[in-house]
Amino acid sequence: MSLPPKTIAVFTSGGDSPGMNACIRAVVRTARGQGIRVFGIIRGFQGMIDGDFRELESHDVSNIIQRGGTILKTARSKEFLTKEGRTKAYANLLKHGIDAVIAIGGDGTFAGCKVFNSEFNTPFIGLPGTIDNDLIGTDFTIGYDTAINNVVQVVDKIRDTADSHDRLFIIEVMGKDAGFIALRSGIACGAEAILVPETKTYLDDLIAKLKAGWNRQKSSSIVIVAEGDESGGAYAVAERVKAELPNYDTRVSILGHLQRGGSPTAMDRVLASTLGNEAVTALVQGKHNSALGIVCGRVEFTPFEKAIKHHTSLSPKLLHLAEVLSN
Repeated sequence: MSLPPKTIAVFTSGGDSPGMNACIRAVVRTARGQGIRVFGIIRGFQGMIDGDFRELESHDVSNIIQRGGTILKTARSKEFLTKEGRTKAYANLLKHGIDAVIAIGGDGTFAGCKVFNSEFNTPFIGLPGTIDNDLIGTDFTIGYDTAINNVVQVVDKIRDTADSHDRLFIIEVMGKDAGFIALRSGIACGAEAILVPETKTYLDDLIAKLKAGWNRQKSSSIVIVAEGDESGGAYAVAERVKAELPNYDTRVSILGHLQRGGSPTAMDRVLASTLGNEAVTALVQGKHNSALGIVCGRVEFTPFEKAIKHHTSLSPKLLHLAEVLSN
């Protein structure tokens, strides 16, 4: 793309995350401020195939910065996995005069952008919108801060009742492949143990730690389990604990999708707004076909082929901190 775009599109894809609306708002207002037309694509890649486009003016994104979810909606698209589906999508981009596209999503979204660009040479910028925080090229993803704060708020309430009844709560949080939500929320909640997919889980060690706490007359305990941990999840852990520690009043809470919802935190609103603004600026400057993130306060570009093959790792220091503080 040699000339700055005259018309761009923006969409959200994959799992929704708090802050997506703030990002959409920033894209629209930055672009409109530079005389660039903006179309929102409803329901991600599927909406691109179906031709579900809506032109957005600045007033269309008023009063959405505080809202969770995404006004553009999101959907999985099996049809986009086919060349025929992508050809339909490209025809709709041409029909609306789209010069470039900003995609807000995660690994799967970036993979779709890469394939589409290789076939049709459409410029894309990817923005990291996922609560899992498992993408390289950015310190934090849009929605992660809100998700861990949602967990902390709920677990704090659970600890009140755990303490009142001398109970052990095994709490399962999201994270099929990554333990970022579990690790940070577990540290913030003062969990006695945090089980994540990235590290080997030894239930014998967990039992020993809980038994030691019981012997010290510890009044309550919280164990945070990422859903993808090798232990099999909160219910599997609870069954083992009940068998080994029958004196413990053990309960299970699956937090589920409440982690995704709600008003985004200030951190997520600022991150999303910054990335939305920078994405438009990048397209105007002729930069594209990369994921855009913030690393140590600086804007970083990560080529899609690298972004979709690598995931960031859990901090060894945070893993060590969680272990030290849980004793």
